[in-house]
Amino acid sequence: MATPLLIHPHEIALLSLLGDFTIRPRFPVLGSLAAIVPSSIKRIENSSNRQVTYSKRRNGIIKKAKEITVLCDAKVSLIIFASSGKMHEYCSPSTTLVEILDQYHKQSGKKLWDPKHENLSNEIERIKKENDSMQIKLRHLKGEDLTSLNHRDLMTIEEALENGLAALRDKQSEHVEGKRENLKVLEEVHKHLNFVMRQREMAMENNVRELENGYHQRAAVNHNEYNPQMPFAYRVQPIQPNLQERI
Repeated sequence: MATPLLIHPHEIALLSLLGDFTIRPRFPVLGSLAAIVPSSIKRIENSSNRQVTYSKRRNGIIKKAKEITVLCDAKVSLIIFASSGKMHEYCSPSTTLVEILDQYHKQSGKKLWDPKHENLSNEIERIKKENDSMQIKLRHLKGEDLTSLNHRDLMTIEEALENGLAALRDKQSEHVEGKRENLKVLEEVHKHLNFVMRQREMAMENNVRELENGYHQRAAVNHNEYNPQMPFAYRVQPIQPNLQERI
């Protein structure tokens, strides 16, 4: 027989809504406490009641996970999927889900990942190590953390710096030479543009001069047409030549 659980009366109504507990009085004389005996657990048929129960139980489990994390300094990761597929999760602030899964993988010996993911994890780990090594070399080239190096390592760094300096000077010389070549090309283009502009200016001056000459010539011709010279001379004679003789 299951051991009865003690519950306060004000919680009886809440547990009755869950639908999976039978409430029986434990101390009928006092009337302040009651005992509940879990009945058989089965699926809740009513969808509304099932959703309410899921929500309450889910919140209760997450609350307990938070409590055990704080009280016992435990690392907890909790993932719950509802019947609708919606996910709810909780993870202790001091860890991550990936760390807990890795720890579980190491302690249980069970394979959580297929060989493809394991190879990918190994490759990521190798790249991380190479990156750390390159970071250390970069700090050495900057002149940092040199106390841990021996004489041979220092000679290697010096040689690398000299080779880098020589390559840098060669690259700088190529850059300067390229700028000079570009400057020469720009000067030639500038001279050509000045020549073309001068030719166009001269052509425009000739056109203006021709237009002015043609204008003056047309003006002279028009003047001659409107002011012709008189080809004949006329002599004025009296209308009545015999009038003077009569007087």
